[in-house]
Amino acid sequence: MIIFKVGIIPLTQHFSENLISWYQENKRDLPWRNTKNPYKIWLSEIILQQTQVKQGLPYYEKFIEAFPDVHQLANADEDQVMKMWQGLGYYSRARNLHFTAKYISNECDGKFPNTYKELLKLKGIGEYTAAAVASFAYDEPVAVLDGNVYRVLSRYFGIDTPINSKEGAKIFKSKAYEILDEAKPAIHNQAIMEYGSLLCKPKSPDCMFCSFNSKCVAFQQNQIKSLPVKLKKLKRRKRYFNYIIFQSSGGEILINQRLGKDIWQKLYEFPLVETQATATPKPIFDHELFDKLNISNEVKLKKLNPKTYKHVLTHQDIYADFWAVQCAIEFKNFNLEPYKVVNSKSIRKFAVSILIDKFLNEHILED
Repeated sequence: MIIFKVGIIPLTQHFSENLISWYQENKRDLPWRNTKNPYKIWLSEIILQQTQVKQGLPYYEKFIEAFPDVHQLANADEDQVMKMWQGLGYYSRARNLHFTAKYISNECDGKFPNTYKELLKLKGIGEYTAAAVASFAYDEPVAVLDGNVYRVLSRYFGIDTPINSKEGAKIFKSKAYEILDEAKPAIHNQAIMEYGSLLCKPKSPDCMFCSFNSKCVAFQQNQIKSLPVKLKKLKRRKRYFNYIIFQSSGGEILINQRLGKDIWQKLYEFPLVETQATATPKPIFDHELFDKLNISNEVKLKKLNPKTYKHVLTHQDIYADFWAVQCAIEFKNFNLEPYKVVNSKSIRKFAVSILIDKFLNEHILED
């Protein structure tokens, strides 16, 4: 439903002009805004999905330095790409990034599609990213809709339909196109996203300095805090991870790559036992490696962190404990597939989850 205060008619024909004027005076100087190169724009948009600019900028600069064009990204080893992505989360984005780079390089001779509809066909590119690349790189008059845009539109027009509902998607898309300056789609889209990021913020927006406060339904009706509306998330899932660090007499450890359809796919970790609740040593001894290495359950398990690590993901909370097992044997004498035998320090060369990285930053494994 759209709520309009009696007597107020949003002047959408002047909205974009005022928005662009504000943007030209207040915009941040960001490298992907100073180019029409679709590769750089695409890369920035993939990195910035659900990532703040201050966090994403160093990653963007690191990727551009390592892979100046799509061909070099395509030719990179996947493990290298995953390692460079480490810390951003949502690792499927990194895998899709690499897949699409290879497709563009090998099948399209390094040339990106130049229309919204064709960009949508690429793996890892949804409606928002396709609209961003199409408008920023090719000036196609397509409207972007990200969290910042939803917030500006919801408050300005007084839309209380949930932004993550089917009805809401239609309403917000219609409004986004209603105010779009088709002659200047690139700067318009940049401007409305920047407005939501810097001024029409989720909390404590600067309404008194807003160019649209006299026409903003949410401001006029004191509904700033209640808009936009979002449907409640699914019930969160709790998972309990127990990582086992097997250390050989030669200072080696065992790691493996997550290959199943689950979180952190393609990232590396220590051998894992997942339990229904915080575990005691007994279920840990059920891990296959104790049998493979012929280790008796009389061996001493050492818990390396007194407190359980908690790691929050979009729809689940991970509670993790780390256990150490000192093995008076050399791993090279055993068939340990699918586990890799690595020096304890060399795990830093592998892409790992933020959770594993946090543990490694707090604990020095013995050589």
